[in-house]
Amino acid sequence: MTAATWVFDAGVTDYDVLRVFCSPNGGYGNELGVIREGSHIPERDERQAFAAKLGFSETVFVDDPERGVIDIYTPTLRLPFAGHPCVGTAWLLDVPELVTPAGLVGARLDGEFSWIEARAEWVPARTLRRYGSAAEVDALPVPPPGEWIYAWAWEDEAAGRVRARAFPGRDDGIEEDEATGAAALLLTHELGRALNITQGRGSQLLTAPQPMGWVEVGGRVFLER
Repeated sequence: MTAATWVFDAGVTDYDVLRVFCSPNGGYGNELGVIREGSHIPERDERQAFAAKLGFSETVFVDDPERGVIDIYTPTLRLPFAGHPCVGTAWLLDVPELVTPAGLVGARLDGEFSWIEARAEWVPARTLRRYGSAAEVDALPVPPPGEWIYAWAWEDEAAGRVRARAFPGRDDGIEEDEATGAAALLLTHELGRALNITQGRGSQLLTAPQPMGWVEVGGRVFLER
């Protein structure tokens, strides 16, 4: 499939759209915009404006595809690190690591899964809010803007299966994130165990704690357009 295009002040810009953390049948996943030629939009304010126009929960600008140097934006702010953008971009570029403002993110492909390795301290502030059952999480209304909330409950604690929903709390039109690798990373760090997370409408995220405070997060990635 060919990349989509957008006519921007700087000219015509191509970008790919991925779905990251898809379900086993290829459904769901969180959409991600990736501009492979980040030099076409070099300035931060222009990148922020472009990310706002695209309207994805995150948009990635690739500044060096061989070294994996990337720059991540939500519609309203720049992020030093984010999970689903790193998982998706690592899959797209097929690189062993990504260079983010937060630090070096390890990357690998394992069959149908794309994995990254990162640290919990890189994750922006999140409130991990546990509920008594998956049904309670399913029934939650979208809270008003303010606190970034990762609502979760055990589906099967012995098996490490979790039901989760993510509410960014931003006033930018993104009321709920379909799949958020950074929050899954943080929850894994807090619980100290591997997790199989179903988030949003049906996205799947796999995680595993690693030595020295690192955590792996993986999922399926599909090229939408």
